[in-house]
Amino acid sequence: MNPEQTRRILEQYKAGTVSLDEASKLLLADEVVDLGFAAVDTQRAARTGFPEVIFGSGKSPDQILKIAREILAHNSRVLVTRVGPEAVTLLLKEFPAAVHHEQARCVTIESGPLPKRAGEIVILAAGTSDLPVAEEAAVTAEVMGNMVTRIYDVGVAGIHRLFRRLPAIRAAHVVVAVAGMEGALPSVVAGLISRPIIAVPTSIGYGANFGGLAALLAMLNSCGSGVTVVNIDNGFGAGFAASQINALANSGRIP
Repeated sequence: MNPEQTRRILEQYKAGTVSLDEASKLLLADEVVDLGFAAVDTQRAARTGFPEVIFGSGKSPDQILKIAREILAHNSRVLVTRVGPEAVTLLLKEFPAAVHHEQARCVTIESGPLPKRAGEIVILAAGTSDLPVAEEAAVTAEVMGNMVTRIYDVGVAGIHRLFRRLPAIRAAHVVVAVAGMEGALPSVVAGLISRPIIAVPTSIGYGANFGGLAALLAMLNSCGSGVTVVNIDNGFGAGFAASQINALANSGRIP
């Protein structure tokens, strides 16, 4: 619904020609498009700043394509995460602007170049095995309009590599730290910088890692201040949260 339509409905309500219940139904009429297998939230960007994101895992390629069409009919960009090769092929064929981020397992579609916010989000990855999750965070933050700096392979096994990159890390508005194994990287970084840190445990590790549970518990029990933890392998959630923090920084609410 465009602003003019919204204004008319509000004027009708003020004039008493429609009830509150009727006005509410009219205002919400085209917010959700029912595709049968999915109820697409077409107005989420107006409420939250970014359109509904398509989680590809468990959806058929055709379902992903139809949802993407509906979102793009109302928005200028779309993000599909955890997308398989068949769905990638369909999306690239349907949308010339689609970009497949293979390592991140994501597809992004943008109708045109969007301005980037000031301020950087730094994505740290402890090791090369953590890159799929780190890249998911990076791609998410980028498509949401942020400048992203990637700093990879700076885990505690070679901590001197982290120290070499401290000036760039300290310049960020927010840092996403991705690590598997024992998940120590966010705790180390928390003692070195003054910015918010979003910790992402990955399922990378040997048997006692328990599929990322060891890293998750280590991050949750971190003695480093300012560390917030997302779920195992949730690069998307970390990138989204980092974007929201950076948006606040751009509004002048964060020094």
